[in-house]
Amino acid sequence: MEKVKVGIIGCGNISAIYFKNCKLYRGLEVVACADLDVGRAQARAEEFGVPKSCSVDELLADPEIAMVINLTIPAAHAEVCRKALLAGKHVYVEKPLSVTREDGRGLLELAKEKNLRVGCAPDTFLGGGIQTCIKLIRDGWIGEPLAATAFMMSRGPEGWHPDPVFFYKTGGGPMFDMGPYYLTALVAMLGPIAKVAGMTKTSFPERRITSQAKYGEMIQVDIPTHIAGLLEFESGAVGTIITSFDVMGGANLPRIEIYGSAGTLSVPDPNTFGGPVRFRRIGAKEWGDIPLTHGFAENSRSVGALDMALAIAENRPHRASGELAFHVLDAMHGFHDAANEGRHYEMKSKCASPEPMPMDADSTWV
Repeated sequence: MEKVKVGIIGCGNISAIYFKNCKLYRGLEVVACADLDVGRAQARAEEFGVPKSCSVDELLADPEIAMVINLTIPAAHAEVCRKALLAGKHVYVEKPLSVTREDGRGLLELAKEKNLRVGCAPDTFLGGGIQTCIKLIRDGWIGEPLAATAFMMSRGPEGWHPDPVFFYKTGGGPMFDMGPYYLTALVAMLGPIAKVAGMTKTSFPERRITSQAKYGEMIQVDIPTHIAGLLEFESGAVGTIITSFDVMGGANLPRIEIYGSAGTLSVPDPNTFGGPVRFRRIGAKEWGDIPLTHGFAENSRSVGALDMALAIAENRPHRASGELAFHVLDAMHGFHDAANEGRHYEMKSKCASPEPMPMDADSTWV
């Protein structure tokens, strides 16, 4: 296939790995980049050999560009995606799909109306670690999946991120920032979610930035920073998830475990693409390490955009889809709604489990 010409909007902290990987993939070619900070876009263009840096409007008006990768802050995701779709571009956006359900639903409806694709991070579930877990579950290694646990316990990004304020505003927080990795992985392994419940807490009304660029500045916290959730999957499996920016002394919990009728699967960090994958069969005294069955085990961010480009050419569904991202968005809001209203939240959205990756994708797609 011919390479799909891509424009990247948003040249901040996460963009470097996208620029780097897009140069490696045979299906993508970054031809332009844009940012509200023109100097930042120029710097990325020079760093990665991108032919053009320009304004957002100029990028969207370029008829050569078929796909936009939207790496703006969460509050801008929906508006930038909407503009890209209206300009006739397919769009792949960093997580979350949008801040509100209404905006997310509107993007999917607009894409359908325009016969365009919407894809959304995270694409870490396409990596060798979680794809190996999906294969083990489908091959029956743990028997019937019965339950799952997922924990993202950290101190918060104010100690390392150069501009962490948005993490503590609407659309941020540990659930909206890190929850997509965990929930997307769970849906990829166990299928769609039927209902959720939750409790939330805002432990500190202010946070002090200790990263270098804005050291000492204070952040007013507008969102919950500790979210405990329960999930019931359509398959009947039940899950527990905690995402927190309030763990000051560290934690010693697994990232994700899946419990089945015949054994337990220890799933690697869903914010990474590789292993380790560990398995313990019923009656076994020790855990065993499982070799990865799939590639893309290194940091392969943008492989979801590559899969979308290939899917367009092959006329098949793409894996990191807008429908999957909206289902995850629905669940994340559901935890907060359930906590605020003291009830279960019955999921309104549906999605199909993504098809497993080809086992040789890393050698045929790059």
